[in-house]
Amino acid sequence: MAAYDNIRDMRDDTRAQLRELRAQVDQLMEERVTPVLSDAADRASKAARRAREYAEDQSDVVAERVRDQPLIAIGVAAAVGYVLGRLTR
Repeated sequence: MAAYDNIRDMRDDTRAQLRELRAQVDQLMEERVTPVLSDAADRASKAARRAREYAEDQSDVVAERVRDQPLIAIGVAAAVGYVLGRLTR
């Protein structure tokens, strides 16, 4: 009987230690990991927004230049098409 009681006590101690470890991990996640992940997500969102705004601005600039100088735009497009055609053969 004493051996059985010893094993049961060890099991209960192990369960208590696991509960304590789980609580510590939860606390660490809440205090340290979650804020870092939230900050990283915010930064990524801001970077994506800036990239999208930059791409839109550059698209507007290119469209304006094409309207201002259509012949040059056609020449550049033809040259790029020719170079790409030569490179892909």
